[in-house]
Amino acid sequence: MVFESFTQGQSVLLWSGFGIALVLGAVANKTNFCTMGAISDLVNIGDSGRMRAWLLAIAVAVLGVAILESTGLVKIDDSFPPYRAAQLVWAENLLGGLLFGIGMTLASGCGNKTLIRIGGGNLKSVFVLAIIAVIAYYMTNPFPGTDKTLFTELFYHWIRPLAIDAGKAQDLGSVVAGEAAPRARLIIGSILAVVLLVFVFKSADFRKSFDNILGGVVVGVAVLAAWYITSNIVINAGGETNSLRGFVQNWDFLSETPEGKPADSRPLSSQSFSFINPMGQVFGYALNGFNSAFLTFGAMAVFGVIIGSMLWAIVSRGFRFEWFASGKDFVNHVIGAVLMGLGGVLAMGCTIGQAITGVSTLAIGSFVAFGGIVLGSALTMKVQYYKLLYPEDATFLKALVAGLADFKMLPASLRKLDPL
Repeated sequence: MVFESFTQGQSVLLWSGFGIALVLGAVANKTNFCTMGAISDLVNIGDSGRMRAWLLAIAVAVLGVAILESTGLVKIDDSFPPYRAAQLVWAENLLGGLLFGIGMTLASGCGNKTLIRIGGGNLKSVFVLAIIAVIAYYMTNPFPGTDKTLFTELFYHWIRPLAIDAGKAQDLGSVVAGEAAPRARLIIGSILAVVLLVFVFKSADFRKSFDNILGGVVVGVAVLAAWYITSNIVINAGGETNSLRGFVQNWDFLSETPEGKPADSRPLSSQSFSFINPMGQVFGYALNGFNSAFLTFGAMAVFGVIIGSMLWAIVSRGFRFEWFASGKDFVNHVIGAVLMGLGGVLAMGCTIGQAITGVSTLAIGSFVAFGGIVLGSALTMKVQYYKLLYPEDATFLKALVAGLADFKMLPASLRKLDPL
């Protein structure tokens, strides 16, 4: 897609993000596609339907990226965020994933589900979005009048030294095959996708579930579509072609006026859907007086999911306002939102941004973050249920040990509470 002006190319980028997200929001609401719900169903009642829908989305995205990248139609190496960066920040991915998983359980849903709920009239999720947005923004942007961010103050000095230098890149293809990484990515991605698809459709119940299949396919295709569009917008400036990011980086040479220059070139790189950092971008957009220079693909995706969900809620007559059930419910949502804001940025993504978009790049850090999210959420659910079942005997520590024993992560002899 070649455009004669930066404005045209940027407009396509932004409105494409909004349009795809609009469909994603409507379908996720219609099918009840929910990653936290997937973990809850599996942990609490042994139902794998929504988990298989999540894995189906991953399989579609992984297979699509493997094929399109091998043909040059998708460009991942210089993406935003840099999933395949040479540094494997495994500790950040893991801790961030754990925090995010705990947070999304306390706040009744991940970043994407928060937006879906807002579209459906859930006022609790408006509070969650606002808190996540502020924290995500200051995790990557300095506080007014300083050069300090939440990340530098809380995490950088002790967690960044744990990073591992993976060489050129830290995706599975690069680690396994080095210079032959492109071909290895196609092979590994295809094998992984096929294995996931076989597992997903092995369930007869899942094969009968139209909504789960639709949700998984649409979410996976949405992630793939975003990768394709953001990788293929090119600006023709005087016979010389530039990507959107390249054009901004050379703005003084390629543009006759500073008008219309984005505040940051990084959000113009190839990318796909993620929702925690983009919530911070929405806050930044509002903080700067709704200046279009601060409007990004991610921010437009946030708006798109909310409106898409709202449209489906209205059409299906499912729109209804919902408020906090109690003071404890309010506190849980606030704590959950704080943890999601911190964890989502630290892990470099959420259940969509890392577990689907990130995994589609085969980045090792994305798999680590995915595991952390699932473990954090599942353990939180176990602790909640043990404390509910044994209100007098179940201290946090006892409930945690029992949950870890349930997942075979500690010997059963250490548990002080009977299994659920």
